[in-house]
Amino acid sequence: MISHVRFVFLFLLLFAFFSCFGKKKDAKTYLDEAGRAYTESNFTLAKLKIDSIKILFPKSFDEINAGFALMQQVRMSENKRNIIYCDSMLREQYNQLNEMLTKFDFVRDDRYQEFGEYYPKIFPHKSSLNQNGLRSGVGEKGDLFIESVLSGSTVKHHKIKVTAGDGNFAETLAVTSDGLNYRFQTLDKSYEIVRFTGSNENGIARFIYTFQNDPIRVEFIGKRTVSVTLTQAAKQGIANSFELSTLLLNIEQLKFEKEKSETLIRYLESKEKK
Repeated sequence: MISHVRFVFLFLLLFAFFSCFGKKKDAKTYLDEAGRAYTESNFTLAKLKIDSIKILFPKSFDEINAGFALMQQVRMSENKRNIIYCDSMLREQYNQLNEMLTKFDFVRDDRYQEFGEYYPKIFPHKSSLNQNGLRSGVGEKGDLFIESVLSGSTVKHHKIKVTAGDGNFAETLAVTSDGLNYRFQTLDKSYEIVRFTGSNENGIARFIYTFQNDPIRVEFIGKRTVSVTLTQAAKQGIANSFELSTLLLNIEQLKFEKEKSETLIRYLESKEKK
């Protein structure tokens, strides 16, 4: 009976020993795989392997600590690579921007504006008051806006709908804010101008960009509805504005991502010095 108890006790002791030894070996295997992934610049896999050590082997402290040190190197290298990528993309996109800006006039009033706006040359902003329709522009940081211009009709419109020949359509949200929805009167004519930006624009520019080669009807919706057909120049101007906005927003995002990586690298370097 005693020998049987001793046998069971010894078996359990050996089982516990080999189990612990196996876990430690497995944790080291994960660490080695993380190291190989790091040297191959597969940073996503390296981070996954390091995180797995903490989850699967919470008592393998040596491997966890080594994994933490390796994680710092992974983050440093990953962010350095990200900066190189952002710099490469920024050079390419700035070249595109320089070419694209030849299609726009830049306007900024130093008295009132911190940032200026780009207006498509194909549909000049100043002369756009002479016909009912839509005009567009892009802020320096890439924010696009569409303005509906209606003259000679008192509709008090607050939203617009654009419809292509096949029946597809897009519609803005209603704009009632002062400064974005305004009216004025000259000696011989009344004007209504509504500016749609951000979520209020609701994809109108993208729609016109997509269907720029098709006839597009725009409806001014208010107390009643007035509709006109957009001119080819108006459609092209909005398409150009959409392309410029997309490019400028991409550039701003790349600059933001680069700055994030630079900030994290400075943080990691400060920890290494301590």
